[in-house]
Amino acid sequence: MNNSKIWLSSPHMGGNEQKFVNEAFDTNWVAPLGPNVNGLEMDLENYLGSESHVGALSSGTAAIHLGLILLGVQAGDEVICQSMTFSASANPILYLGATPVFIDSEEETWNICPVALEEAIIDRITKGKKPKAIIAVHLYGVPYQIEAVKAISDKYGIPVLEDSAEALGSSYKGQKCGTFGDIGVLSFNGNKIITTSGGGAIVTPSKELKEKAVFYATQSRDDAPHYQHSEIGYNYRMSNICAGIGRGQMEVLDAHVQLRRNMHDFYEDLFQDIYAVTVFSVPNDDYFANYWLTAIVVEPNAAVGIDRETLRLAFEQANIESRPLWKPMHLQPIFKIYPYYGANVAENLFKKGLCLPSGSNLTDSERQRIKEVIINFFK
Repeated sequence: MNNSKIWLSSPHMGGNEQKFVNEAFDTNWVAPLGPNVNGLEMDLENYLGSESHVGALSSGTAAIHLGLILLGVQAGDEVICQSMTFSASANPILYLGATPVFIDSEEETWNICPVALEEAIIDRITKGKKPKAIIAVHLYGVPYQIEAVKAISDKYGIPVLEDSAEALGSSYKGQKCGTFGDIGVLSFNGNKIITTSGGGAIVTPSKELKEKAVFYATQSRDDAPHYQHSEIGYNYRMSNICAGIGRGQMEVLDAHVQLRRNMHDFYEDLFQDIYAVTVFSVPNDDYFANYWLTAIVVEPNAAVGIDRETLRLAFEQANIESRPLWKPMHLQPIFKIYPYYGANVAENLFKKGLCLPSGSNLTDSERQRIKEVIINFFK
């Protein structure tokens, strides 16, 4: 029996990536910038629509960092951040010497809770610290409550940085994720919907903002024949080689989104009669999720030894990777000293939630192995 490792989300090449990389070698564009970088930015702008302007960067984290700078965040400011997310959403707040203020999730989309968000804003203003920005995340590719968050953003005049690192290919009412915030962020890490090996992008509503982001990302080099710098800059641009991989990946993006959605359907069918498990799905047809990772909630039953962790260990025993949900930021050792608003929705999801293998390249035999673990565990 084949017992090779089944990964949570592994890279899936489309076939043409090598062509773009070879072109970079053949033309000696083995450096930051180049035709592939320009091409990838154009591909993403055409895909996202909504007059988006895209700058290709070295990582999604770099995009969040530059996005906060573009929104005017400085040392001593406060930035609101969804608590249930990867630490890369919050780390750039500290890079800038600002203070994160964490917000609980709501139960429909598992994303930032609009009620707790407004409570936090009102309380921070009362304390004399109006937040400078809101970081909202589309968790596992499911869009957050975009209209509710936008209404609060407009009401208090606080811009939204839309962390769409997990949501390329997702949409809300037909509009692509990454285009709703004042600034958008994408990630092309090795485990994402598409990959550039490592990399990310910043999405802005204007050419001027994109040019400012690119300026910061290329060491803030002034327009001069010599190296002159009037502002702090960063080495955040994507390489032409990595962008070549991305250009090939863009050709198969929609197909890979559909394959991820097929995996989600596979799990919905598998768990439909297992009452201890709920598959995380969009709340209604306004939401279109790429289902980057399919996640479930396991209701614990101590009498029969069922909970999230025992299921994870059963997968591990079968050499299948699964992973608990993101541990909320307000529970992390590095972030626990910062303000938190909400109840315990994110905490309970973390205790009960598990991410399952969701790659677009999973085979029928691998799905059968996953199915066998689940059936044997719950029988």
